[in-house]
Amino acid sequence: MNDGERRLQERLGTTERADDFYERQVLDHLNEPMRAFVVRQEMMFVATSDARGECDNTFRAGPPGFVRVLDDRRITWPEYRGNGVMASLGNITENPHVGLVFIDFAERIGLHVNGHAELVEDLGLPEDPVPGRRAQLWVVARVEEAYIHCAKHIPRLLKVPRQRGHHTDEAQAKKSDYFAVRRTGQGAPAV
Repeated sequence: MNDGERRLQERLGTTERADDFYERQVLDHLNEPMRAFVVRQEMMFVATSDARGECDNTFRAGPPGFVRVLDDRRITWPEYRGNGVMASLGNITENPHVGLVFIDFAERIGLHVNGHAELVEDLGLPEDPVPGRRAQLWVVARVEEAYIHCAKHIPRLLKVPRQRGHHTDEAQAKKSDYFAVRRTGQGAPAV
C-alpha cells in the first residue's frame, strides 16, 4: 500500500474495506491455487515503467504453461523475437517494478502479481514445444504481492479454436497496419 492509496481510501471512506482486503486477500507469494492458475493461463498483461515513470502495458500469450512457476516467489516467461522495440524489456532494465495480470475470461477469475523483474539469458529450461521457436531472453519476476481480481467486472468470453491456414501474407500485412499508420505516413514524431 502506498500513501496515495491510503489518502484516497480515507477520502472515499474505504479504509476499513481496504484493510480487510489486504489482510484477507493479499499474499507476498503464490499459494498452490495461484500457482496452478498461472500455469493454466494462455495470456497475461505486463505493466512496466521506465526510470522516469513513463508507462507501458503489453500483452503476452502462449500455450498453457508458457508462464512457468519456478517456486512460490518466482515466475518466468520467455521473450521471443517481435517488432524489435523492446519497450517492456527496456523499462525493466531501468526500473524492475512489474505488474502482471492474468485473466481467465471463461471462468471470470483474475490474478494480480506485482514484484520486481530481471532479464536472464538462459535458465536451462526445456526447449519450447513449437519447432524452431527459441526464447531470446527470459524474464524472471520475484513476487511481492499476489491477489485476486474482482470477478464482477470481468466479461465472460469463450475460447474459439484457432483456425489455421486461412491467413495469407496479404491479410496479415493488412492486419499489421490495422490503424493505418503506415498508409497515412503518420508514424510517431521524431524525438
